[in-house]
Amino acid sequence: MEKIFVIETKNTHYVMGVSNEGIVRHIHWGKKACADDYNVSPEWERNSNHSELDYISEEYSPFGGTRYRSCAFKCEYYDKCRDTVLTFKDAKQHDGMLDITLTDEAYDIDIILHYRWSGNDDIITRYATVINASEHDLTIEKLMSAELMLPSEDIYDITNTNGSWAGEFQLETSPFKAGSIRFETHRGTTGHVNSPFLIMSKNATEDFGDVYFVALGWGGNFKMEAQRDFIGMTRITIGLNDFDFSKILHPGESITTPKAYIGYTNGFAEMSNQMNDFAVNNILPKSFAKKPLPVLYNSWEATGFDVNVEGQLKLAKIAADIGCELFVMDDGWFGQRKDDHAGLGDWYVNEEKFPNGIDELIDGVNALGMDFGLWFEPEMVNEDSDLYREHPEWAYHYDKRKPSLLRNQLVLNLTMPEVKQYVFDVMDKMLAAHNIRYIKWDMNRPFSEIGAPNLENQRDLWYLHTLAVYDVADKLKEKYPYLQIEACSSGGGRAEYGALEHFDMAWTSDNTDPVDRLEIQRGFSMLYPRKSMRAWVTDWNSHSRPTSLDFRFNVSMQGSLSIGSNLLNYTDEDIEKCKYYIALYKDIRELVQFGKLYRLKNYRADGMYANQYVSEDKSQSVLFICSTATSFFNRQFKTVLLKGLDENATYRVNTPEGEKIRSGSYLMNVPHPIRLAYPLESVIWRIEKM
Repeated sequence: MEKIFVIETKNTHYVMGVSNEGIVRHIHWGKKACADDYNVSPEWERNSNHSELDYISEEYSPFGGTRYRSCAFKCEYYDKCRDTVLTFKDAKQHDGMLDITLTDEAYDIDIILHYRWSGNDDIITRYATVINASEHDLTIEKLMSAELMLPSEDIYDITNTNGSWAGEFQLETSPFKAGSIRFETHRGTTGHVNSPFLIMSKNATEDFGDVYFVALGWGGNFKMEAQRDFIGMTRITIGLNDFDFSKILHPGESITTPKAYIGYTNGFAEMSNQMNDFAVNNILPKSFAKKPLPVLYNSWEATGFDVNVEGQLKLAKIAADIGCELFVMDDGWFGQRKDDHAGLGDWYVNEEKFPNGIDELIDGVNALGMDFGLWFEPEMVNEDSDLYREHPEWAYHYDKRKPSLLRNQLVLNLTMPEVKQYVFDVMDKMLAAHNIRYIKWDMNRPFSEIGAPNLENQRDLWYLHTLAVYDVADKLKEKYPYLQIEACSSGGGRAEYGALEHFDMAWTSDNTDPVDRLEIQRGFSMLYPRKSMRAWVTDWNSHSRPTSLDFRFNVSMQGSLSIGSNLLNYTDEDIEKCKYYIALYKDIRELVQFGKLYRLKNYRADGMYANQYVSEDKSQSVLFICSTATSFFNRQFKTVLLKGLDENATYRVNTPEGEKIRSGSYLMNVPHPIRLAYPLESVIWRIEKM
């Protein structure tokens, strides 16, 4: 008798069944149907070149047999056999969870497919566990978190990012008609180019259309691969990158993959809002997940490496005066750190810069009513450091290769227990001795010369290093529950759900030019929570492409507002503007960080930018509008339709032209003219239910 498993989310069904041959077959993912009607349809071998196994909808495909497509799992057994046969063993299902166990009986290995969900949204969490129950070693060569099947032979548009340092989250969409395409990283972190998410859509807009998506919670090497075969079937695998990867499981050992978050929604806005809420409720560290993040001042752009008590306190006094709640001192406070050539690894306070100790600064900041935060780059070491002179073997290396320096630094081998402990201890020592409530955890280069002679299997380093980072972060937050940690990697090189399960927020990009940030932030907002997006107001490009302070605040207020400007250079008028906008942000930040987001316009498609945020109860809304630097004529003929309001309510709309009283139905159905007379102009509308 067939076994059918139905996962029911708020609006969707995800359905699997076990065939007579014991293969777990995918049946349906999408809109709900009658649960009693689902069944495993019969398949047949087309001919000797297109076998049944080659095109059936498997829930998790192993390498082996007559499959000639991409697989989710590949291994080598003790006798050199590389053919895996997985059949259904058992299943456990109750409210919100399903575990399906597959087994290769000939070699005593089990693979458990985990599914977790709730009825509050349409997000399903998927991951897999491999258990070696045999008496022999098992070598895993490919291990995916999930395999996904898209319904029908329709052609989908595929969306990922094609970015770079200072240009992260640049969305690219194209029709996916045939063959295979992969998005991945080999860098040791997620990097700045491709993102560990995939969006497959069909005739989709912000408001309508089929949208299937998956985001992987992993900050190391990832791989997402889509294939469309000869019968028009689209498959997706997502998980650990099999590039330079293998994992040896000794008898009795197991490995669990990173989590993959999958969903089906109607339109992109619904996708973004569901993932935003899901992340707040289920992924972000619990201590701060549902609390608004503070307005932050970071002194890096003002002082660089030249830090001292007097200079930092001058900035801190102004930061407190304009309304900042957290003061973060960046690079330069430790070791012999005068520039980026020396000091990384020596995490003690520089006595020349702080002759009376760092508490003089921390106490001064606290007296101003702000918390204090500190920058670390704990995974890195300079050759010119006491740590490297004492322990050169602590960096990844090959004995007969000269190490490649990027930003004059090397990567520490966190797979060594003593190195991992050192990384924890240096931050723990600072936190225990000083009132530090925030760490900016940076990582400014990818891996190279990836020798890890301490490991039995050196291809395991990519996986183990990422786990070590997460473990250190978790232990710090467990010991210091008031601590917030920001994930930074030369900007957005670690801005993804793996980091966001252990860190409270991410630095989205080193590029703080407000015009560039509009597209960077739009890409981030597609699948990541807005409260986790640190967005700085700075002086970046103030000479080559000047933008008003109003424009810069408008852009940065659409995430977790932060200030990075040199406040010592601000005029009295600038300071008053800072006070005004920070006070305004504090009034609306719960709307921005926790409300619904509607991307009404974007530069690429519309020649202007408009984002609307709406509270859960639809009583409050804020609209941010930015013009481009295009011609005067084009800026005169723009309109906007609001979204997400109560059509039966009456709203007070505050615009630069004055106050208007309008019904929700009017605001959402009648286009409103927007006149932006000047290039790079911005306005903010406040909308409140009466």
